[in-house]
Amino acid sequence: MHLTVLGSSASYAGPGQACSGYLVEHNGTRVLFDCGPGVLANLAQVTDPTTLDAVFITHNHPDHICDIYALQALLRYAPEGPAAPLELWTPPELFERLACLLSERGARELCEAFDEHDLSACAPVAVGSLLVTPHPVVHTDPTFALVAEADGLRLCYTADTVPGAAVLSAARDCDLLLAEATLPRQYAGRAPHLTAAEAGALATDAGAGELVLTHIWPTNDRDQMAREAIELFRGRVRVASEFDVFEVVKAAERNS
Repeated sequence: MHLTVLGSSASYAGPGQACSGYLVEHNGTRVLFDCGPGVLANLAQVTDPTTLDAVFITHNHPDHICDIYALQALLRYAPEGPAAPLELWTPPELFERLACLLSERGARELCEAFDEHDLSACAPVAVGSLLVTPHPVVHTDPTFALVAEADGLRLCYTADTVPGAAVLSAARDCDLLLAEATLPRQYAGRAPHLTAAEAGALATDAGAGELVLTHIWPTNDRDQMAREAIELFRGRVRVASEFDVFEVVKAAERNS
């Protein structure tokens, strides 16, 4: 299983960055986790967006959804003609909210571009060789962490969340934890997000094999955030940047 970071920035994109978006691939199956501003342009640099098998959206904030509109245009007006509807999995009522910003024609084309489904708590979704399970976490209502599994491997993407039992349940025993780390330490608890230290503690409590920090405020010192996570997690810690590729492997294989 491979993870490609398409956008690592929180709320707004810093220079050369994009907001939340992650390509997960396994044996030819390609799924996109979140589709924030700038993600589609970066996706097009690594693969043909029309080859996606599904898109999963974790919650309703603009930095996680805005490029859905661009993806809709790409699908409906592809050079070879309209592409087949793409599976789109969202929290309940989010698709209707997306359509509300569009004209009647635009809303109709949004429906033509996507085969829309509602995510349901802890209900697995099979997409090709991947199994994706949404886990409710505490952020806005509703928000889902996403767990991708294949060949005994487990990748957990926390989405946006506060620390606690909900996200710990999602992250338990994952081989790679892709954890948001929005807040610098001095802002801990000021917003419903994790600090790097809290992400490190989550990785330790979950028994994660590896920790990748993402969804980082553009002005944060990323090296400092890595150091803070390392204080709480003894495994490998990396900070995501656009176009980074991570291979999800078992801890025993990583250490051999």
